[in-house]
Amino acid sequence: MNEPTMQPNKTVSPRHGFSVHQIAAIGIMSAVTCILAPFSIPIGPVPISLTNLAIYFALYILGMKEGTISYLIYLLIGLIGIPVFSGFTSGPEKLFGPTGGYLIGFIPMAVIAGIIIDRFTSKRFLCLAGMVAGTIFCYAMGTAWLAYQAGMDWKAALWAGVIPFIPGDLIKMLLAIMIGPKIQAQLIRANLR
Repeated sequence: MNEPTMQPNKTVSPRHGFSVHQIAAIGIMSAVTCILAPFSIPIGPVPISLTNLAIYFALYILGMKEGTISYLIYLLIGLIGIPVFSGFTSGPEKLFGPTGGYLIGFIPMAVIAGIIIDRFTSKRFLCLAGMVAGTIFCYAMGTAWLAYQAGMDWKAALWAGVIPFIPGDLIKMLLAIMIGPKIQAQLIRANLR
């Protein structure tokens, strides 16, 4: 009679609820976000960054729960003073400054997009719709906070923090839809997801 074997990378710690493999993967994707997010192009009060692209890939690679956790870890790293936010900035003044609403808005974006990606990975149009819905939520939070912090009206805040970013964000979403499922399939084949 064969005894069932446990794979070491799938062993779940009863105390934490995550396997060693999941913890390592979350850490790796947090590091990827820390590497990609600081590179930005300043075009006004809100810079173009790769943060949302890193989040989209984390959602495909890790799933909604772990992908969102990896982003929260990134936020904490930046909050304590390590320069991982756009333009190699950090600290509470960045998180609670004019562009902080977008940084916080990435959390519900990850949850909304992640739920759809988890359920409909092979349906690219639905995944795109989930990313668009999450991004709209992020835009709304970021724009409201930018308008409040910078003393702008809604129209000025939209032109400063949303309108110029729509084409680039759509390109990032399309990249994630094209590449993300392929990475995910390779991880599943390797028994790493």
